[in-house]
Amino acid sequence: MVHSAYDSVELVKACPARIDAVVSYGPKLLLGCSDGSLRIYSPASLYDESPTAAGASDSEIRRETYTAERNLSGFWKRAPLAMEVCRSRDLLLSLSEWVALHRLPNLETVVAVGKTKGANIYSWDDRRGFLCVGRQKRVGIYRLDGGREFVEVKEFSVPDVVKSMSWCGENICLGIKREYMIMNSTTGVLSEIFPSGRIAPPLVVPLPSGDLLLGKDNIGVFVDQNGKLLQDGRICWSEAPASVIINKPYALARLPRHIEIRSLRAPYPLIQTIALRDVHLLLHSSNCVIAARGNSVYGLLSVSLGAQIVQLTACGEFEEALALCKLLPPEDSTLRAAKEGSIHIRYGHQLFDNGSYEEALEQFLASQVDLTYVLSLYPSIHLPKAANIAEPEMDLPDGSQLVRVYSDASDEIESSSFSQLQEPDDKSILEAKKMNHNALMALVKYLQKKRHGIIERATAEVTEEVVSDAVQDSIMSSDPYKSKISSKRRGHTHAFSIARERATILDTALLQALLLTGQSAAASELLKGPNYCDLKISEEFLKERNQFTLLLELYKCNEMHSEALKLLNQLVDESKSDHANSELTQKFRPEMIIDYLKPLCRTDPMLVLEFSTNVLESCPTETIDLYLSGNVPADLVNSYLKRHAPKLQSTYLELMLSMSANEINSNLQNELVQIYLSEVLDWYKDLSQQQQWDEKSYSATRKKLLSALDGISGYNAESLLKRLPADALYEERAVLLGKMNQHQLALSLYVHKLQLPELALAYCDRVYEAGLHQVSKSSSNIYLTLLQIYLNPQKTTKDFEQRNINPILPQNVANQKSGSAKTKASRVARKVAEIEWADDIRISPSGTDSGRSDGDGDEISGEGGPIMSNEALDLLSQRWDRINGAQALRLLPRDTKLQNLIRFLEPLLKKSSEGRRNYSVIKSLRFTENLQVKEDLHKQRRTVVKIDGESTCSRCYKRIGTSAFVVYPEGKTLVHFVCFRDSQSIKPARGTLLKKQF
Repeated sequence: MVHSAYDSVELVKACPARIDAVVSYGPKLLLGCSDGSLRIYSPASLYDESPTAAGASDSEIRRETYTAERNLSGFWKRAPLAMEVCRSRDLLLSLSEWVALHRLPNLETVVAVGKTKGANIYSWDDRRGFLCVGRQKRVGIYRLDGGREFVEVKEFSVPDVVKSMSWCGENICLGIKREYMIMNSTTGVLSEIFPSGRIAPPLVVPLPSGDLLLGKDNIGVFVDQNGKLLQDGRICWSEAPASVIINKPYALARLPRHIEIRSLRAPYPLIQTIALRDVHLLLHSSNCVIAARGNSVYGLLSVSLGAQIVQLTACGEFEEALALCKLLPPEDSTLRAAKEGSIHIRYGHQLFDNGSYEEALEQFLASQVDLTYVLSLYPSIHLPKAANIAEPEMDLPDGSQLVRVYSDASDEIESSSFSQLQEPDDKSILEAKKMNHNALMALVKYLQKKRHGIIERATAEVTEEVVSDAVQDSIMSSDPYKSKISSKRRGHTHAFSIARERATILDTALLQALLLTGQSAAASELLKGPNYCDLKISEEFLKERNQFTLLLELYKCNEMHSEALKLLNQLVDESKSDHANSELTQKFRPEMIIDYLKPLCRTDPMLVLEFSTNVLESCPTETIDLYLSGNVPADLVNSYLKRHAPKLQSTYLELMLSMSANEINSNLQNELVQIYLSEVLDWYKDLSQQQQWDEKSYSATRKKLLSALDGISGYNAESLLKRLPADALYEERAVLLGKMNQHQLALSLYVHKLQLPELALAYCDRVYEAGLHQVSKSSSNIYLTLLQIYLNPQKTTKDFEQRNINPILPQNVANQKSGSAKTKASRVARKVAEIEWADDIRISPSGTDSGRSDGDGDEISGEGGPIMSNEALDLLSQRWDRINGAQALRLLPRDTKLQNLIRFLEPLLKKSSEGRRNYSVIKSLRFTENLQVKEDLHKQRRTVVKIDGESTCSRCYKRIGTSAFVVYPEGKTLVHFVCFRDSQSIKPARGTLLKKQF
């Protein structure tokens, strides 16, 4: 890579004496000659310009021949070794016989440091005003004090004569003999870095960053301020340089036969060589590099950055051109962005043609070229029809203006980058090359990097439009006359949908690129998140490649749930069939439909019910769990199942009931019981026709029915009772009668029809335990009712048959229906039956002795057949603690032997006597406790007051002595009784006398 970075211009010709030192001050040159004179040269045009015209270039070296302006003979006693201008202080620092300081521009002497006599080198730190001087084997450090004199700070000894030096922060880098060392300017401690080369002497070059470039023969090594090697590589010169000047972005080395210019960017390529032989002095000026050769001075003036950028771009050195673009001044930011964009695009095309796809797309990304322009390089990526390929803006070679890529400037790109496209065979080869896997992978990375910003802008645009529409709607609703203006604004807002259009193009292309590179998982993540994929193109693309899972996600993200579920049902059916589609890449299971429906339960329950039909049969439990977990209204599900899947209706209600009985309303509870009863009745009819019916046989459904009748309370017992047959299903009838508080009839069924006393006893236990939480007469006498049934079997059977014909409703139901019309005959019959039954029971409501004689028991046994004495005695012995003993004894026949009642009377009497003893003990304890409390109260009320000779009355202030006194309630205030009486006679008493002592 070689281009013209500097132009060589001869500024001074044929100086009368050899030039040993040169500096620039403004546009002038100050030459230190070998005869000790100081010659000042200036451009001829300097005096021809007006002050206003010359102001802009007063500090720059001009591209013209300089003429002698002034000659100061004998300015130094001998030829100067070095010279430097301190521009911040307008001082000229020179080293000849010693270090001297002169004031510019008049060159009057400020100070001459005599102690530096014989010095051969120095280094000036203009920022801090510190001077380091090397003299023989010593190094002195001086500080400029007030701009008038140097004050010596330190002086240190060194191993040998210093040949090169430079400040590096607070330290000093020294080139001594064949070594580089870092000296601490405070302590003088030397730290070795590494040895210098064998051919060239040490060379220390400061860098603008504060680091150092140390010469080692023809190699320049980068180190930091502490001498540590940097990882920036090395500059390799063609020969060992005598000196090096840094003029960003280049480094210039003075070689015997020429001046070599290299870039400061790795790998530090050669930029230019300037054929100037025998240059003995090279230094940096304000706007150029000055080279002195013999009696002549040359100026190496920088070529404009724009021209250099054009040169580098033309020869394909895009990276170097981009590096120079960074150096363009800030005021040319528009031009700089245009140049960088043009270079990035050209560079990207070159890399793309060479197969470096990822690097190429990095360049396109940096160029900020439109997305569609990059996607046009990929013919297999289908874009929405509305997408127009954008033409990137590129600058002309002269960098003066911006043009389109398909303008005249694009001819160079097309001729250099796409000349192969002219032949059909080469075109197909090139397209195949571009569309290989690496190219698509690079496109995926490119789109992912661009996506965040584009999606963010599209989302902001949508949010802005939503807010704008809401505001406009409110304006329209409040002021109808503004509707026309509002509609115009709305149209204007929606016209600017560029961000969403770009987002659609990007996501559509990214989806295709991901699938073409086999990244199905990444494509799925794209569709699951917020995206703007074009529905039509994406749908066709996914169908062509049988990507049904991704197609489902596409439908889902576009809220096309009906289409997604239809497709999913189809895929499930195909997976089940024996001739499954070989193109299916995975097995689709019914559970996938359930998983899809779960999020829709709250938003669209009807859609959930519609598409859950197919999975009800294959996955009933999961489907019903879907209804339950998704909070689909239970009434809606029940009615839907009743129409489409009656067999699963009871299963749903059972699961609903198992979760929580409180969550299922009474209608659904009644529905469940009715379903059970219907199934049991069908089962009963089948067995009855086969004459195999047995009252004690239980099917699974009958067990569920009995459990539901006993466990839930939301059904209508009266309506269920009407459906039961008169000669069967007695246990169900008994449960229903119990729910209607018809305990007598229920117990009669258990005892006489079912002949299961244990069920009757369990029934009494349930009623009794339920009655503990509420005041209920029936619950307290339920065991006596059962006892009466045992003792009057025939009477209770007769009464059951009578009530089976004319059933008695519970009291609350009868009260509710009191206003309904009833016949007089039925009312009289019911009253007669109630009176007869009440006479047979003979139980006092108060539970005490009613005064009846022992002979009343004979009436019970004399009315019917044999009594169930064993069951009655078992009842008394098992539930003696829940039965009123006196009432039970009155019901028993007179001929009942006392020996048979031992198991009933013994624990009953023990409990009674134990209760009596406990009551007596408790009474005594409470009396004792009362006495103790009275004693404690007496002690608390007792107060001791000490009266001595110093105790005085609080009213008359006389001594109490032996007089009667009164103590106030707080126990401290003492008064004479007489004084207290007098005060009471004057004012009403305001307190209560606590205690009186004499």
